Amino acid sequence: MISLNRYPVEIVLFMVWSVILLPIGLLDVGGVIRVILGLPFILFIPGYVLIFALFPTRKTDRGINLLERVTLSFGFSLAIVSLIGFGLNYTIWGIRLESILLCVFVFIIAVGAIAIYQWNNVSLDERFEISLGLSRFKSKSKLNRILNISIIISILFAIIAITYASITITHEEKYTGFYILSMDRNTTHYQKNLTVGENSNVILGIINHEYETIDYNIEIWLINQSTDNTKSENEDKTTIHNMWFIDNISVNLKHKELNIEKAITTQWEHNYSFSINRTGSFKLLFLLFTSPAEEYIVDDDYVDIAEEKINSAYRQTHLWIKVN
Repeated sequence: MISLNRYPVEIVLFMVWSVILLPIGLLDVGGVIRVILGLPFILFIPGYVLIFALFPTRKTDRGINLLERVTLSFGFSLAIVSLIGFGLNYTIWGIRLESILLCVFVFIIAVGAIAIYQWNNVSLDERFEISLGLSRFKSKSKLNRILNISIIISILFAIIAITYASITITHEEKYTGFYILSMDRNTTHYQKNLTVGENSNVILGIINHEYETIDYNIEIWLINQSTDNTKSENEDKTTIHNMWFIDNISVNLKHKELNIEKAITTQWEHNYSFSINRTGSFKLLFLLFTSPAEEYIVDDDYVDIAEEKINSAYRQTHLWIKVN
């Protein structure tokens, strides 16, 4: 059994805290629990164990009090984690969640062990121990008492605000990935030359990072257009002569979590087959909407709403195809 008289309680607690967090962080589990455990692990604990190792004594000419320890711990923690990240940037591991987590864990355990050793080498009457009594706030100066209380309230408010923000702000940007691939999953090997009525195939893909379930609607249009490039390059004017409706695809997708530490994975893909019954050079336009599908007649020309339709799309991509 561990004797609390031989070990500083908070240092042991922080070391156990780190041991509990390590598998939760590495295995990417825990949700809110991971955030609650992770914030002190990054913002407070590294600095506190370092300050404790340097100043294991109570407030004397060789020690500092609890308020000073807490205040310094935040600043030192940010500096420690920043330096660890800076160092990792020049290693083969790089700045990744796993490498940061492991390095901070090793730092806390190693410096925590040094802090315990330092504390045990201090005489009993000089050892720093946390006391929940109010006597430490008693001061001959009323101004000092007000300042101490104000600092503590500010620190508590900062901890609460950061925790709340980390839990409630689950994303920085909403977006949808919309793409076309050739059948060999390449972005350039498309079949660009076809004969009238010849079938061609592409892969359509959507990834939902919108943090909500969305009904997507893909409209496929065949566009006959020309570009007037007689003026300067920045003033080229494109004129749409025809815009024929080809097809429509609808799909319902749930939000897919984005993990920048892992390779990008697909969510929804569709092998789309099409043929063109006209000769000429065309743009095969794929428009993505998050609104309900509208009814159009296949092969009818909707050039009168072309500009409005294209501008209202949420996402779009296209292929250039020549048909002989």
